[in-house]
Amino acid sequence: QVQLAESGGGLVQAGGSLRLSCAASGRTFSRYDMGWFRQAPGKEREFVAAIRWTGTSTFYADSVKGRFTISRNNAKNTVYLQIDSLKPEDTAIYSCAAKSDSSSLYDTEKYAYWGQGTQVTVSS
Repeated sequence: QVQLAESGGGLVQAGGSLRLSCAASGRTFSRYDMGWFRQAPGKEREFVAAIRWTGTSTFYADSVKGRFTISRNNAKNTVYLQIDSLKPEDTAIYSCAAKSDSSSLYDTEKYAYWGQGTQVTVSS
């Protein structure tokens, strides 16, 4: 069992930055692949970024490449999402998720554990 709690969201102007954190409970956090997803009003949840449990491989949606950076600190049971050059279209609820198998990192259905999410609002 893994419990996840996101923080770091807020209201920011376009061009600004935020650093989202996802704190995990459980001693086996280091063995979970971690992902960030977002859901804007009226839209389906979409993949944003993911990182393998080793921390050596990262993956990004095309829409965020070059602006978002995912990282993790297994000693602190935390995964981060650094968001730079924010755009109004980045406005959404951002959620972190964990999965323990080697299935696709992009598929929401493959993640067993989810946090409650943190709101990111970007003003133009």
